[in-house]
Amino acid sequence: MLLVAVSKFHPAEAVMEAYRAGHRCFGESRPQELMAKVNALPKDICWHFIGHLQTNKLKMVLPYVKMVESVDSLHLLEAIDRWGVENGRVTDVLLELHVAAEETKQGFSCEEILPLLSRQWRGVRLRGLMGMATNTSDEAVIRADFRKISDFKQLINNNFPQLDRFDQLSIGMSGDWPVALEYGATIVRIGTAIFGSRVY
Repeated sequence: MLLVAVSKFHPAEAVMEAYRAGHRCFGESRPQELMAKVNALPKDICWHFIGHLQTNKLKMVLPYVKMVESVDSLHLLEAIDRWGVENGRVTDVLLELHVAAEETKQGFSCEEILPLLSRQWRGVRLRGLMGMATNTSDEAVIRADFRKISDFKQLINNNFPQLDRFDQLSIGMSGDWPVALEYGATIVRIGTAIFGSRVY
């Protein structure tokens, strides 16, 4: 299981404190903030991009990240693929599956993801799914959301054996990560529990 320490909105000094404690993987959601931290912090940090990514900001993100966890549209996926072909690079991505009750959350439906799995991508590598549970204190709702994401990933693994590296499931944050682990999370994104409340 990979712990992504969500450092967005926190200063580079806070990231450095976690780095000195031995952590190496951090998550950012704003291109400008990511670039500033990449330039200010040790080069062996593994960066994950976890926020909504606009296609006009790809060059600020893709050269520096190990993975984009938040690919939420076909438009973005195709843009990352083109960038990869043009720049001789393959980017690991997670497809963001929308299951939460809030309409404000972004992402694909299950029906939208299935056709993407048979396409030949040259600049991206589909590594799995990312999802967020409904923002609620009702654990039954959270469990139902995580179960939907986990079950859909299993369906993909069963029916698309050519995706031999579709092995990542990024679910779970500070408030619900123990539940996420029960549903097969391979990546959890923890911010508040590590860094405290966000700094704006």
